[in-house]
Amino acid sequence: MGLVKETWDVEGMSCASCATSVQNILANYEGVHSAKVNLSINSVVVEYDEEETGLSDLDKQLRQAGYSLAARETADIKTREQREEKQLLTLRRRFIFSAILTLPVFVYGMFFMHAPYANWIMMVLTFPVITVMGRDFFIIAWKKAAHAQASMETLVAVGTGSAFLFSLFNTFFPGYLLERGHYPHVYYEAAAVIITLILLGRFLEKKAKSKTSESIKKLMGLQPVSARVIIDGNITDIPVDKVIPGHTVIVRPGEKIPVDGTLLEGTAWIDESMITGESMPVEKNPGDKVTGSTINGAGSFNFVAERVGSDTMLARIIKLVEEAQGSKAGIQAMVDRLAGVFVPVVILIAIAGFIVWNITGPPPSFTYAVVTSVSVLIIACPCALGLATPTALMVGIGKGADLGILIREAQSLELAEKIDTIVLDKTGTLTVGKPEVTEYVSNTNGNDQSLEGLLLEAESRSEHPLGQAIVRYLSAKGTKPSKIDSFNSITGRGIEFTRGVRRYLAGNSDLLEENNVTIPAKLVENALNFEKKGKTPVFISIGGKAEMLLAVSDRLRENAADSVSKMKKMGLEVHMLTGDNRETARVISEMAGIDKFVANAIPDSKLDYIKGLQSAGKVVAMVGDGINDSPALTRADLGIAMGSGTDIAVESSDITIIKGDIDKIITALKLSGETVKTIRQNLFWAFIYNVTGIPIAAGILYPFTGYLLNPMLAGAAMAFSSVSVISNSLRLKHRKIQA
Repeated sequence: MGLVKETWDVEGMSCASCATSVQNILANYEGVHSAKVNLSINSVVVEYDEEETGLSDLDKQLRQAGYSLAARETADIKTREQREEKQLLTLRRRFIFSAILTLPVFVYGMFFMHAPYANWIMMVLTFPVITVMGRDFFIIAWKKAAHAQASMETLVAVGTGSAFLFSLFNTFFPGYLLERGHYPHVYYEAAAVIITLILLGRFLEKKAKSKTSESIKKLMGLQPVSARVIIDGNITDIPVDKVIPGHTVIVRPGEKIPVDGTLLEGTAWIDESMITGESMPVEKNPGDKVTGSTINGAGSFNFVAERVGSDTMLARIIKLVEEAQGSKAGIQAMVDRLAGVFVPVVILIAIAGFIVWNITGPPPSFTYAVVTSVSVLIIACPCALGLATPTALMVGIGKGADLGILIREAQSLELAEKIDTIVLDKTGTLTVGKPEVTEYVSNTNGNDQSLEGLLLEAESRSEHPLGQAIVRYLSAKGTKPSKIDSFNSITGRGIEFTRGVRRYLAGNSDLLEENNVTIPAKLVENALNFEKKGKTPVFISIGGKAEMLLAVSDRLRENAADSVSKMKKMGLEVHMLTGDNRETARVISEMAGIDKFVANAIPDSKLDYIKGLQSAGKVVAMVGDGINDSPALTRADLGIAMGSGTDIAVESSDITIIKGDIDKIITALKLSGETVKTIRQNLFWAFIYNVTGIPIAAGILYPFTGYLLNPMLAGAAMAFSSVSVISNSLRLKHRKIQA
């Protein structure tokens, strides 16, 4: 048995129920062990026995249901973007043309229904709305019916189709009902308005969904396009996808590392924030591992390529993000599950009502049968159901923007009020995200100013993050730079510079020891204390003696501890993840008031930690700001990105805190909960009219009161449910939400 796992593109999916249909069809096919659909990027991961089935068999099976499979070309980003843009443009055009045709139909139907030729004008305008702009609803509904399935498309097709056909009959044969004592009402405006509003909802849904794949596109964009390698003794530039394991690769200062491997020659400081999230560069020496797409800050080196193509760390992060996206279930899936039960019930009621009225109803029984069955189908039409999610989401998005919070979509928000665990990334979330000088110790006996001026001039020539932190600190103090005669950067140690005959050093203790510099006990003691606090000590020496000590660290945000305290009061269990060392992690977690933390965390381990919490029954919110956080942000039930972080973290999240204010995390959770609450209320209003109106439309009150619901009133009830949904969504805009 040859069990393989493949990822393929799926064409034809438009909603959560489509994804469920595709998944069920594939999962139940002979030879398939599992199928997992990712609606956000229209793909499916299938594990199957290649001896029993394959792509062509599964594609043939899906085509019967209106979908298709194709081999997935992940590298062809432009082609995929163009396809998405084309689909979005098509939906936009359909909505616009439908709205243009619907507007006069609505005006005629509501205010000028008795005008000359009104019915014929409305019929002509509604016909293209039904047959052209709304044709997909009918096509999908028919294909689902062929597989004994029902969804939102079925509701739309049945409701609008019934209204249109009934109106068509009354337009061509108005005398039929008039002769039997009934006015031949038409419902063109109902059919046209429903199609237009549902198209608007689909356009908004597609637009939101297309953005969920932005993180993957941007991750792919991080990959260098070329690599400088040594082949047969010659140095040559080749496309990065041509690099093979064993190639010797050359990397110069400021360049991205093309692939993963092991350093052979040279020493460098590598910015690994993409992987670890930490702003401090990491020293690399021969024998150390280097990671593709990280940035070489200082020093040139050679390394041997080991993991290339889909085996690199970046490729693994992309795969993790894709898989995490596919694990989400949106709130619309619940609507489709309800629709799957609701549609057959409505149709059965309409058929049963027609039969009962035709057999037992008073004369003209057939007319009563037609009127009641059409009333049932019209009042059941899911206009409000299609508006329930997008209207609440639009208001929630606007409210969030006012509060400095961006809400991307409804996915995962349904779990916001159930969040019981929040996981905070350290760097950029709990901390400011860049190194700063936090403490200062002097041993110069009053000569600080002259030394600071020289140090400012020297460090301004350094590109090292620690040097830049010192420059920012001294500049903020108002220090003026003083002229120096020479400058030299010592990789992995610090810098040296001269003024006249004096030689100055600024760096770590190793640099001073190598140059036989004496470090006073006072500075040694302070340096040890700094290290215990998770800070980096930087010594400054004049001649053979250390005279100054600076502590550099990533400072905790001012309101971090207070925000963590508020989270705990909300009943949330707070965790911290960081790629930093354990001692620094311990210090920051203590300062923030967090009991549980994990240090030395890379993207895989962060993702595994989230999975572990979820496996333990926790409903998890993840907060981060780095590329390394994106898989965990995407996997979490609710992903929250700090807007001060990377674009990829923002694109991988459900919510973005625009200005990086940690207190807004609490506000975001509350706003998310209120938004989902509104969506659920909308779904209630969308269904309550159907649940109470359908029996009345079927004529249940007629034996007792002689009352029979007019199809026009059925249409009004359906419209009123939509008004209720929109009004309820607007209430969210005026609610007070704060941390």
